Amino acid sequence: MPASHLECSRDQNHRARADELATVCPHDGAPLLVRYADETLTRATIAMRPWTMWRYREMLPISENEAPVSLGEGATPLLDLPSLGPELGVERLYVKDESQNPTLSFKARGMSVAVTVAKRFGATSLVAPSAGNAGGALAAYGARAGLPVRVYVPRDTPTLLIEEMRGYGADVMLVDGLIDDAGRLAAEYARDRGAFNVATFREPYRVEGKKTMGYELIEQLGGVPGTIVYPTGGGTGLVAMWKAFGELQRIGWIGSERPAMIAVQAEGCAPIVAAFARGDENATRVENATTRIWGLRVPAGIGDRLSLRALRESGGTALSVSDDAAEAAAHDLRQREGVDATVEGGATLAALRSLRERVALAEPVVLFNTGSSLKYAQP
Repeated sequence: MPASHLECSRDQNHRARADELATVCPHDGAPLLVRYADETLTRATIAMRPWTMWRYREMLPISENEAPVSLGEGATPLLDLPSLGPELGVERLYVKDESQNPTLSFKARGMSVAVTVAKRFGATSLVAPSAGNAGGALAAYGARAGLPVRVYVPRDTPTLLIEEMRGYGADVMLVDGLIDDAGRLAAEYARDRGAFNVATFREPYRVEGKKTMGYELIEQLGGVPGTIVYPTGGGTGLVAMWKAFGELQRIGWIGSERPAMIAVQAEGCAPIVAAFARGDENATRVENATTRIWGLRVPAGIGDRLSLRALRESGGTALSVSDDAAEAAAHDLRQREGVDATVEGGATLAALRSLRERVALAEPVVLFNTGSSLKYAQP
């Protein structure tokens, strides 16, 4: 249903209108979150609907008869891990395989919603910074919507990811620096040219698409996961699922129980891990960040406070893994379980291996594989 209003994530008294295209809170620059006047969605309502993320449309910012800008996103499988689970001593171990989305990554969910809303409210072009997968998804959904797209990416982004964006017709600008440097240029372009900036947490709609991962987990498991292990760059997916569980309680699908949210970052770029360990509410930018895990090379982000809040409220934690460990774990997911795991997905298995030696994890445990290994292949 159409949203009732947009709420500042820092101060709930700050609101923005939901009937026009929005970016961040006009009062303090914090991310905005979509709120709904009538949070109603029953299991009976969705029982006969197609298995796509748009089955939850009452809890998405879309009108009753509006057709979304869609390529068949969501509805990804939840796969058990019969080889790795027993080895790790985890009886109920699963991976949510987001590589089976359009453009082969979880970014398709958020971009489908963001582009749908942008088109409805009259956006004439779209822009975003990207480490690779977000740019590919934006380019595809922009093409589907008939909207021109510009993407700013670090110059050393893998060639296949750049070619993917250009293949969908996007104008790709190579940047000397990291994704936050690309973000500044994207923001300048949006201000100068009037393009809608779809950068992480710079608009409220990508969260709405990614929260459907939480809705799907509840359906697939028949209840609430005990632990979610999530590869965390900008943190949209982590924050989005935490929002989803609150909504799911209010519509009566679950009670007050929540999964422990575990954020996984790369050792060479772990601002959330450092802030969590210090007890800080905000993360400090990582200077000279370096990692081969491209999706986790996010040295700073506007969603840091929301990510840290989700971790602490859930009783979770944050930890970093080495590039080598993540790559080895991705290899194990592929060769021992047949899961097309990218290195970000491997990072979650590497983190689980480290965690199980130190703490007891509530089951079921769900790892997230956020993309396909094919996108990292050398051309």
